[in-house]
Amino acid sequence: MLKIRKALALAVLGLLVGGCATPPQPPMALAPGALSAAGGRVGVAMSALPKVETSFPGASCLLCLMFASAANSTLSTHTSTLTAEDLPKLKADTAEAIRRKGVEVVVIEENFALNDLPSSDAKTPGFARKDHGALRQKYGIDKLLVINVTGLGIWRNYSAYIPTGDPKAVFVGMGYLVNLKTNAYEWYEPININRASDGSWDEPPKFPGLTNAYFQALEMGKDKILKPFSN
Repeated sequence: MLKIRKALALAVLGLLVGGCATPPQPPMALAPGALSAAGGRVGVAMSALPKVETSFPGASCLLCLMFASAANSTLSTHTSTLTAEDLPKLKADTAEAIRRKGVEVVVIEENFALNDLPSSDAKTPGFARKDHGALRQKYGIDKLLVINVTGLGIWRNYSAYIPTGDPKAVFVGMGYLVNLKTNAYEWYEPININRASDGSWDEPPKFPGLTNAYFQALEMGKDKILKPFSN
């Protein structure tokens, strides 16, 4: 029931803010010279990882969501046994990749909570919608790299009561580098990986095809974060 209430709350929120949404932030390649000794100290932070679970986007009414949850209960049970493997190490791995560039790095140990930051006045792409400026003094850093993972698991799209496709493994989130003096992005990478099973997905109770797709999605998501700093 908690999942159902959460989905309904998000749907209502989307209706309320949809009419006044600001333009989405497009991907931004790592700015030349963004990571250098002259650029100052860089903090690396990561959000708390979400629960690995099933989700049914499009099953937007209470009865629709209850129906979808019941129809996929075996898949949900299996998905709840999956883990994030070594994803928690991504913060340390990213920090080490940046250190190899000769940059001083501060690893922020606590989970990063983006929504706890105050809103900024930014209305145009290229600038963070949350004001990160206070973190400069708090952590003694000049820039902050954030790894924000918001969705992990296996999702299946619905149109009310009807599934519109097979379930897919997902890795959803974003990574960004923000200059704490200007609140401007110097790198921004949205992550929305959807990985289908290579063969038949409907093989309960272990769902090997979807399970393999899930771990492939994990690797693809990690690579999207690490690649710009490993070159």
